[in-house]
Amino acid sequence: MKKLWILTAALFVMAVGVQAQTQVKPGIGLNFTNISGEGTDAKGQAGWQVGASVAFGEKFYFEPGVFYQTNSFEFTTANGGPVTDLTYSGLRIPVAVGLDVLGNADSFAGLRVFGGASGFLVTGTSSEFFDKDEIESPQWGVFAGAGLDIALFYIDFSYQWSLSNVQKDIDQIDIGKSKGIFLTAGLRF
Repeated sequence: MKKLWILTAALFVMAVGVQAQTQVKPGIGLNFTNISGEGTDAKGQAGWQVGASVAFGEKFYFEPGVFYQTNSFEFTTANGGPVTDLTYSGLRIPVAVGLDVLGNADSFAGLRVFGGASGFLVTGTSSEFFDKDEIESPQWGVFAGAGLDIALFYIDFSYQWSLSNVQKDIDQIDIGKSKGIFLTAGLRF
């Protein structure tokens, strides 16, 4: 957690130093991630994220960020085994490019579309059946979404497709790729 605050502070200092159309965007949100796999009945549960990003540009923009995130699943094996919860957390580092469709970075209100790639570095799990070493890290993904800006506030909605499996060794239980919806709200300075 200490590293997250240091990285967030570094992003803020970098943003203040760059004077050309820069926005610092701290935010908090929910994610709903589902997984695919052979031999499991998996159901995604709500997770959350908190962090910040920095947007550079006016109509067309580039936006790297860092978010602390949790992902949570409940699954049973195909042979009717026990119900198992898996929650794991880590740092999600999205890098987006976007376009202001209506308005721009200085407008009172605006509509944006964006897409990009992300990496997820696992920092821990809270499951008696899985430990951190069994979860693939880093996990890579691509995403697309839209955002709405009103005054100092923003809300982003995005959908992410995993390019990596969640689980490293899929011999016993196959926890494959994930797909997720992300809803993030925050302030823009």
